[in-house]
Amino acid sequence: MSSVEWRVEQRPAYSVLKVSLRPGEEVTAEAGSFLLYRGDVEVATSTGGVLHALLRSTLAGESFFMNTLRARGSAEVWLAPSLPGDIAYIPLQGTAWLVQDSSYLAHHGDVKVSVAWRGLSGLLAEGQLVWLKVEGSGGVWVNSYGGMEQLSLAPGETAVIDNFHFVAMPEGTRWRARRFGGWKSFLLGGEGIVFEAEGPTTILLQTRTLPPLAYRLRPFLKE
Repeated sequence: MSSVEWRVEQRPAYSVLKVSLRPGEEVTAEAGSFLLYRGDVEVATSTGGVLHALLRSTLAGESFFMNTLRARGSAEVWLAPSLPGDIAYIPLQGTAWLVQDSSYLAHHGDVKVSVAWRGLSGLLAEGQLVWLKVEGSGGVWVNSYGGMEQLSLAPGETAVIDNFHFVAMPEGTRWRARRFGGWKSFLLGGEGIVFEAEGPTTILLQTRTLPPLAYRLRPFLKE
């Protein structure tokens, strides 16, 4: 399947992905993202490969299972991410992208979802060793917490990015972990280790992050 018809509504805060399927077309989604379908649809739940599923679940915090919805007639599938924010589409044509673990929503076509080793730089930058990796032919939908920004970097151009604002980038993007500013800013500025990306590349970013929200909610949560 080379393409499907789709649209995003209720953006940017509470986006809903609506995929129109012709007979024989299918969409695979993260467990828990299903909102509704209408029409004649067959649902199959699988791991997408036990080894990849174990790695996604153990290292990236993703669900062990994925749901594939296949249209037996004309149908429509609605999907909604768990976080309030926007949805973007990344076309894949034999390419691979790295995606933040909480940002994968769904895919169509011949796409494999696995994990990508970030190395010790990743451990320093965010306390995580892996990103999700999506590759193949078709396309993937990713979601953000808050609005979605697309950053384009020209060859040799760099940008310093907070790790928690990262959503997705092509696998071949050059990047490195570094401290935020000088030592005083690094120790007192509240940012710590960030990462520097170099163009040419395109990076998807989210305008909000979960740690500040979690911090503000702590006084209201009972132990």
